[in-house]
Amino acid sequence: MSLSTEFRAFRIHNDPSGYRGVLETIDTNALSHGEVLVKVAYSSVNYKDALAGTGKGKILRQYPLNGGIDAAGVVIASSDINIKEGDYVLCTGSSLSETLDGGFAEYIRLPSQWTIPLPTGLDLRESMIIGTAGFTAALALLQMEDNRQTPGLGALAVTGASGGVGMLAIDIFTRAGYDVHAISGKADHFDFLRGLGAKECIDRHKLLFSGKPMDSVRFGGALDNVGGSMLAGLLPLIAPYGNVAICGNAGGIAFDSTVMPFIIRGVNLLGVATSATARAIRDRVWQRLAGDWKPAHLDQILTQEVSLEQLPEVFERMLAGNSFGRTIVRIGKV
Repeated sequence: MSLSTEFRAFRIHNDPSGYRGVLETIDTNALSHGEVLVKVAYSSVNYKDALAGTGKGKILRQYPLNGGIDAAGVVIASSDINIKEGDYVLCTGSSLSETLDGGFAEYIRLPSQWTIPLPTGLDLRESMIIGTAGFTAALALLQMEDNRQTPGLGALAVTGASGGVGMLAIDIFTRAGYDVHAISGKADHFDFLRGLGAKECIDRHKLLFSGKPMDSVRFGGALDNVGGSMLAGLLPLIAPYGNVAICGNAGGIAFDSTVMPFIIRGVNLLGVATSATARAIRDRVWQRLAGDWKPAHLDQILTQEVSLEQLPEVFERMLAGNSFGRTIVRIGKV
């Protein structure tokens, strides 16, 4: 597909001149491969984007690439008969800003395999408030329920609850009928988290684990964004046959535990790997996010709407721990 159009993109380079992310003008013929050319309306900013955009994390596997792991917009051209010009579509993860050009650009070329039709019940802006963060939370719940998690097992703990994934998890899990206990080190955000639906807020600084291989049941399951000692402490507190879905490592990549929660209570540890999620599962998740799991507080969870020019300052605030809620990038009208 050849359609020559110049446009603006936040492009990341790593060459003899150094590592840098800069706003520049490129041509659609320079974009990475794909059957679907999309005019981007919105993207979103995730922690992974901040790492990639500043070089403080090894995210890209080739250079140069446009940053941004999320994108939503309208199809301009397509060589796939199932995707038509004028269709509204989205993409999250799927190697964007790793081996393919990402969504911090006015145009993106997507493989049709990863081009998701915007489901009825969501608009393009809402889909990017949800973005990879909300997709991660919903994928975790889908995996948990596929493994027989039910509200009857007890409340779901959400660690890192004041982050983007955590906030959306509170909203989504509540919509799905669960009581949610939010665990966060930011007690000044507890009223906000309760407003999203959290039944209880727990200060992680005051959360004392016994260190025993097994302890009294406190949660029916959990979504853990933290790892490390937090994950180790949660496992002995999970109800029989409950699930702990893990999607982050803010507290470390290693954890010290025993087999006891697994062999005595049948607790399950589920890995949530969003970037490599199969297409059929992606479709299931997005249908739920547009339907009965659609977060009820998207306007509250969205705390910033920025332009491409503002990305560097957003990255710095995020990496310094000074961001709160979801940030989307307003790129163009469709």
